[in-house]
Amino acid sequence: MAPAKFRLVAEGGRVGGGRRPGAYIGSYVLGKGFIVSPEQAQDLIQRDSRNQDVLFPYLNGEDLNSRPDCSASRWVINFHDWPEERAREYPEVFAIVDHHVKPERLKNNRKLRRERWWQFAERAPRLYSTISGLDRVLVVARVSKTAMPVFVPTGQVASEQTVTFATDSSAELALLSSSIHHAWAVSRASSLKGDLRYTPSDVYETMPQPDENAEMLEAGKVLEMSQRAIMTERGIGLTGLYNLLHSSAGNDDCDIRALREAQSAVDSSVLNGYGWRDLHFEYDLIETRQGIRFTIPQGMKIELCDRLLELNHALFAGGVTRNSEASHTCGPSPADVNRSEGTLF
Repeated sequence: MAPAKFRLVAEGGRVGGGRRPGAYIGSYVLGKGFIVSPEQAQDLIQRDSRNQDVLFPYLNGEDLNSRPDCSASRWVINFHDWPEERAREYPEVFAIVDHHVKPERLKNNRKLRRERWWQFAERAPRLYSTISGLDRVLVVARVSKTAMPVFVPTGQVASEQTVTFATDSSAELALLSSSIHHAWAVSRASSLKGDLRYTPSDVYETMPQPDENAEMLEAGKVLEMSQRAIMTERGIGLTGLYNLLHSSAGNDDCDIRALREAQSAVDSSVLNGYGWRDLHFEYDLIETRQGIRFTIPQGMKIELCDRLLELNHALFAGGVTRNSEASHTCGPSPADVNRSEGTLF
């Protein structure tokens, strides 16, 4: 098998040949009083245009998976890391938080959350600073049946029930939508009532990744166009879309057949990125822990996870440097991996 270059995960998320996109869990708001309807938000902005400084769409995992455009159905008040004096400069909005959030937050057993009751409990500052120069980012629901990422616009507040990948690359969409990534995620993640619970430190940060290439970039673009077209035309979200893909009804649906072909092209591009041209996927409707899925056989998933684990061992053992190249070879047990979770979008 021909050697392939891999992006090596090192401390702080550094990777061979550059920096891998960070993965972050979203903001933990802690206070229903922060959340407002879109109509209420627009009314506040219309009354005082300055209020747009502190009012944002609030994206959660349910909206991401259920709405055809993956948009937020609610807005949220966000006073950032501001002191109370600055927050009070927005009197109408501050009054909402003062009335609906403060009484409960003053009962919190954490001192900082009591003292800074007008701020989110966990603001996720690294998320927002990291993506500040991007117009869109990849997001996946932390708990879902699909575990499929999707591009969404920046300029929103992401809930802690989402994971954001700080990238606008369609090649990254291909990687994270691939059967290779899904097999690794299922093997590494926990589950909640049968749904996959995606944790960046257990899944994303431990998965050796190939360098982006033109084939992955093109496959990711085609997959996204196919997904968006079907969801828009049929008024369904990601969950509804992938319920069709994983059902026998999809066998006679030309749009779903095209989506399956796009998924196959994504998988092929990622396999080629790893240099694993000896592997060939055959798809079928197969019973899994997540139910019936249009997927590859369990034996192939085990082979993929074995190869990824061997690569992980080879990369992390023996003082491998950030800029090293690695081929698919088995090495000794990996050194301890830094599993600290970052903050998100």
